Amino acid sequence: MPELPEVETVRRGLENLILGKKISSIDIRYPKMIKTDLDEFHKEVSGQIIESMGRRGKYLIFYLTDKVLISHLRMEGKFFYYPDQVPERKHAHVFFQFEDGGTLVYEDVRKFGTMELLAPQLLEAYFVSKKLGPEPMEEDFDLQTFQAALSKSKKPIKSHLLDQTLVAGLGNIYVDEVLWRAQVHPARTSQSLTAKEVTALHDQTIAVLGQAVEKGGSTIRTYTNAFGEDGTMQDFHQVYGKTGQPCARCSATIEKIQLGGRGTHFCPQCQRRY
Repeated sequence: MPELPEVETVRRGLENLILGKKISSIDIRYPKMIKTDLDEFHKEVSGQIIESMGRRGKYLIFYLTDKVLISHLRMEGKFFYYPDQVPERKHAHVFFQFEDGGTLVYEDVRKFGTMELLAPQLLEAYFVSKKLGPEPMEEDFDLQTFQAALSKSKKPIKSHLLDQTLVAGLGNIYVDEVLWRAQVHPARTSQSLTAKEVTALHDQTIAVLGQAVEKGGSTIRTYTNAFGEDGTMQDFHQVYGKTGQPCARCSATIEKIQLGGRGTHFCPQCQRRY
C-alpha cells in the first residue's frame, strides 16, 4: 500500500487541487526522503509551476515548469492540500508553499517515501533503470509478451507479479485478488501456467486494477485520497483479508500463507496448486 489504484486516485485528486500553482518555498523536515542533493532540490523546486500530474506504476509524477519531481509513497505516504492555514500534523515531513498561500503537505508515518528531481529528458531512462513493466491497460499490456516472460521463469507467480517487471502497479492486495479471479494458486511457478491461465491473469489484472481505480482505491489501514477520503475497493475484495471466511465462488474456507515473505490469501478449492 499504496498500489497503482491508490496512486492514480491521489494523482487525480491533486490534479484538481494544485495545477497551475507556483511553488514559493519548500520546508523539508526529514531530509532523508529527498534523493536529490538537498541544496539543489531547494534551489530548483522553488519558483517552479506545477504544470500537470502523471503516474507510472506506483510512482507519482509532478511535471513542473522545467523539471520533473518523482514521488514514491511506499507504505504510508500521503499528500494533503491546505488552501490556507496548515494544522499541526505529527507525521508531516515536506511542505510545498505556494504563492497563493496554499500548502501541499507530504505525510508519512513510516518515513519510507522518497522524492527526487530530474530533468524531463531523463524520465524515460529513469523508469527503464527501474525495469518497470507496461501499464495494466489493453493498449500497453501485451498478452504475447506477458506469456513469453512467464514461460521463462520458475518464480512463484505471485512473486513474479509483484516484482513490477511483468506489469507495473500490482502490490500484495491486488495480486491476491487477480490470482483468485483467474483461479491460479499463488505458489504455482510462472512457467507452469497454461495459455488459458495466462490469458485469465492478463485480463483480470486489467479488470481488477481498473475497478480499483474506479472505486478510489482500497482503504485497509490509513490510505486516503488527496481530499482525506477513504477508498471503497475494500468492499469488493474477494480474498484479501478474508482468512477463515467462505469463498464467494465455492464456499471453501479462505486460507492465508506466507509466500516470499508476504501474507498471501487464496482459496484452496478454486486455486489448486496441482
